[in-house]
Amino acid sequence: MIRSGGLRLMLLGVLAAGAMAGRAGAHPEVPGEAAGRPVAITAATVHTVSGGVVNDATVLIRKGRIAAVGKDVKIPKRAIRIDATGKHVFPGLFAANSDLGLVEINSIRATLDKNETGSITPNVKAWVSVNPDSEMIPVTRSNGVLLALTAPTGGLLAGQSAVLQLDGWTYEDLTLKPAVAMHVGWPAMSPVIDWETERSAKEQLADRDTALERLRGAFDDARAYAKARAADPATPRDARWEAMLPVLAGEQPLIIDADDLQQIQAAVAFAVEQKVKIIIHGGYDAPHCARLLKEHDVPVIVSEVYRLPLRRWEPYDSAYTVPARLHAAGVAYCISGGGRFGASMLRNLPYHAAMAVAFGLPAEAALEAITLAPAEILGVADRVGSLEVGKDATLIITDGDPLETGTKVEAAFVQGRPVDLNDRHKRLWKKYEEKYRRLESGPSR
Repeated sequence: MIRSGGLRLMLLGVLAAGAMAGRAGAHPEVPGEAAGRPVAITAATVHTVSGGVVNDATVLIRKGRIAAVGKDVKIPKRAIRIDATGKHVFPGLFAANSDLGLVEINSIRATLDKNETGSITPNVKAWVSVNPDSEMIPVTRSNGVLLALTAPTGGLLAGQSAVLQLDGWTYEDLTLKPAVAMHVGWPAMSPVIDWETERSAKEQLADRDTALERLRGAFDDARAYAKARAADPATPRDARWEAMLPVLAGEQPLIIDADDLQQIQAAVAFAVEQKVKIIIHGGYDAPHCARLLKEHDVPVIVSEVYRLPLRRWEPYDSAYTVPARLHAAGVAYCISGGGRFGASMLRNLPYHAAMAVAFGLPAEAALEAITLAPAEILGVADRVGSLEVGKDATLIITDGDPLETGTKVEAAFVQGRPVDLNDRHKRLWKKYEEKYRRLESGPSR
């Protein structure tokens, strides 16, 4: 068995094959470079997700893609071999909704770039604002999360999201698929009455009605714009309504933030009325309307599993059981993991899935919920989400189950490029480890 960190040493052979090998350990972390020849990960327990688990198997990577997976893989003579005896290979974990790359420090306004001025901004492209040098990216991928949907927030019609792969020099390198979905912040359907709320119930209901009227107005304007452009191509372009055309054509879904039962029901009714595709994000009450969601083929992105009950009278584990209840009801779903603190907590994605397992979700389903399921829901399953021939070689090598906190991610690849798994947390750990080593050794003589 390879000792902890052994795989990282073996990857030096892969890194050395590129011209940037000498700089691979620089700070901030340098994006990986393709080896230029095939890479074979051998003798591993391979968790394909789509095709079960294969023991003592080989994953062959060629030109950034998976060329073969299985027991009897023919390895080219010039291939770089990585002996993964006793190790596990998984697809890169996938966070299905986040503000990664748009937020650095939540309490410092100058580092926040996740929302635009105004409430109707469908032309916003979140991926263009992503900071590829964000410290959050290495921290996130250190725990096996190699893919994330980065989305705008804050508006009623907030803009468009993109699927990112978490290694690259520029936002173009990071963007696996742009314009994945249009994001909607659905208003609360019922008034909130508590000491923190200054507006009366009547005022809150008026705000809700105004918001929904504005949302319908935006769709009406976009359709009028589409008709005008079709009738006369010389009609001046409007960036806002131009961005809405894929939604109206059914090519791009709406991801609607909705937790409450009434919100979810209203959002589905809106989708039927407007003849558009939707995905529910949040989904706290989604199990209560599972039949409705199945009838209209509406998948759910469970925003987080670690959360408090929405209502004081609910059981403490109401949120923990949402994935298991959706799974039992046959609703398409996946698990995200940003939660209250957004990108800074995205590294905990596998533990959200683990909590769902502790409260009734089968372990195989939990793994799928953070790999293949988000890829299917977000339309990139032809590229990522499982270990299959022809897909991107975006994967991790671990010493155990990634849903367990003691498991270490020993190596990672994004499109076949080895990923530097150093990060700010590890650098600080080493720094203060050295501080206390010096204190223990006493003053120098």
